[in-house]
Amino acid sequence: MTSPTTAAIAKRNADGDAALIGYLTAGYPDVDTTVRAGKQLIAAGFDILEIGLPYSDPGMDGAVIQHTGAAALAAGTRTNHVLSIVEQLAATGAPILVMTYYNPIFRYGEQRFARDLAAAGGAGTITPDLIPDEAGAWIEATDEFDLDRIFLVAPSSTPERLAMTAQQCRGFVYAASTMGVTGERREVDSTAEELVARTREATDTPVCVGLGVSSGTQAREIGSFADGVIVGSALLRALDDGMDRLGDLASDLAAGCRGARQQR
Repeated sequence: MTSPTTAAIAKRNADGDAALIGYLTAGYPDVDTTVRAGKQLIAAGFDILEIGLPYSDPGMDGAVIQHTGAAALAAGTRTNHVLSIVEQLAATGAPILVMTYYNPIFRYGEQRFARDLAAAGGAGTITPDLIPDEAGAWIEATDEFDLDRIFLVAPSSTPERLAMTAQQCRGFVYAASTMGVTGERREVDSTAEELVARTREATDTPVCVGLGVSSGTQAREIGSFADGVIVGSALLRALDDGMDRLGDLASDLAAGCRGARQQR
């Protein structure tokens, strides 16, 4: 079957736009607000959502996502709540991905997690700390339940590892444009465009860029060379200021992505 994530990206790209992908931490500040925020992002023009599964040892995350994850865990958010959020947001028709460290999947059980995510209408997962050569059980589970599986490539990826990782991705390839933890940046890292070009040499799967996007201007810059733009920390920071602020930022980001690929 065609990946719903790839299809959503291709639809945007066909119109000369970059796809827009948003991240929200499940259960921050509570489950109902996560659902409301997700629906608001989709209404503003986001094509795909990543729902972050809160984890107690978020070593790859920056301060904002660490804070929101800790708060969500303290409020009692667990995997069943994440799946409930996915189910409610998937009803909009947008592809919904779960972004999670691998340990929660392993503890839950690979087959069980894939089964329950598919049953909730989820499109797949992003697993930032899992590399394909150690992902045999997860690859089998996602194949069985027809889920997207998205791995990360980085500026440090060798040509061989980049090709191997891209070939195992389904949905899109996540190009982490900077080395280090997640979080907003004032400027787009100059290595991002080079990383996208290198990845495209290895795969026809869409390449989306994340880490640091916080404005429509940055989204437009990245969208001029990437198939999709991923935004996380900036959305969570805006959510702290209320739904109106989140809506304003979402509209700015969406405007930045529109027509971005026509700049090529």
